[in-house]
Amino acid sequence: MTSYQRKITAALLVATFLSAIEGTIISTATPAIVKNLGGLDLISWVFAIYLLTSAVTTPIFGKLADLFGRKKVFIVGTSIFLVGSLLCGLSQNMGQLILFRGLQGIGAGAVIPITFTIIGDIFTFEQRAKIQGLFSSIWGIAGLFGPLVGGSLVDYVSWHWIFFINLPFGLISIWIIGKHLEENIEKQKRKIDYGGAITFTIGTTAILYLLLSGQFNSMFTYVLLIVAILFLAVFVFIQIKHPEPIIPIKLFQYREILISNIVAFLASVITIGLTTYIPLWTQSVLHKGAMFSGFVLLPMSIGWPLGATFGSRLLIKFGPKPISLIGILLVTIGSFALTFITISSPIWMLLCIIFVMGLGFGFSMTTFTIVVQSAVGWNLRGVATSSNTFVRTLGQALGVAVLGTYLNQHIGVSTSSTSVSQVASTSLEAGIHGIFIIMAGIALASLIVTFLVPKKKEQEEAI
Repeated sequence: MTSYQRKITAALLVATFLSAIEGTIISTATPAIVKNLGGLDLISWVFAIYLLTSAVTTPIFGKLADLFGRKKVFIVGTSIFLVGSLLCGLSQNMGQLILFRGLQGIGAGAVIPITFTIIGDIFTFEQRAKIQGLFSSIWGIAGLFGPLVGGSLVDYVSWHWIFFINLPFGLISIWIIGKHLEENIEKQKRKIDYGGAITFTIGTTAILYLLLSGQFNSMFTYVLLIVAILFLAVFVFIQIKHPEPIIPIKLFQYREILISNIVAFLASVITIGLTTYIPLWTQSVLHKGAMFSGFVLLPMSIGWPLGATFGSRLLIKFGPKPISLIGILLVTIGSFALTFITISSPIWMLLCIIFVMGLGFGFSMTTFTIVVQSAVGWNLRGVATSSNTFVRTLGQALGVAVLGTYLNQHIGVSTSSTSVSQVASTSLEAGIHGIFIIMAGIALASLIVTFLVPKKKEQEEAI
């Protein structure tokens, strides 16, 4: 690795860590935030709005990076993220916090995909595989230290500092990228796809709001569905006609991108199901504490970076298909093993299953990222990489909606003939077990699709 690559990598590692830790650090501060600001009924939107805005803006920033360069978009996106962080820390009520979390999510929509895009720009295919393993490890580290850092800040300073802490590190990252990242952007008149940006934003916001709100039996549901279908249909038409579309239709002609994104989407449903319902299982079914539920998920934070590190190195030697198959096979084995877990199962069995699944996610997700960004040249790498980030977020949103709706309906049906105390011990256990079965089915589908990954990938020349 050259001196130039080390400087850029250091800045990107900082930015990635900030984005990764944001999801875990705030979870431990939730009780303190509610105690200070109130609005317990709105707390879920503190997480949902961040997911929604980051998902909507990811493809847009990806395209802007292809048009105007990575440096400008990274600086703008990170600046928006930091402004949102500052305002979140200054929030005086839950409404303000939700609004500013949305702003923070807009910035995150640029930080994560542009970071991966820059990696694709400054490293060759062989180097990229190794570096992606390093960056995947950052997510594991964030998963391990996020709750610890968040809890310490809440206990010894205040919950406001879980947002303020982003500022110095983010500014350092901006300074390094602004000073050292080298780009040769061809100066020419650009035709920005304003129509595509507007229709995509409205259509995607409608469908994501519908999924995240979990309201599927009202007139408002049908209005949102109609709006989503209408605007996304217009968006597709614009993408076909526009000379510089946000999401070029020709991207889907690349088998590597299409298959990788489909599997990443399905795997993301499993990921959100695991991180959401394993804690619910340990706390509400096994009647353990919150700290214990965090401990149960710890093996995934260990297995994921290990899988990413080893998988990225093996990718160079064996190619993407066998490595991605190994990863998804591990996820599938783990998902099916979860269906055999009962209230009397030893906890070490659950820990082993989660570790195996984390290892599988590390092998597969890192491979798919490398495959997607290596399938195209510089002028499409930003939008290609952001498409992979977008489908992961969409998979998480759909997973929250579908699995949550299933559980609610299952409990609703069961509670018609049982008492509240019985719901905790029987209905909830059966409902979560049903979710594990759904996850196993999705894992099997993702394994089947993974067989369609091309055996070999034409490697790019060194940049």
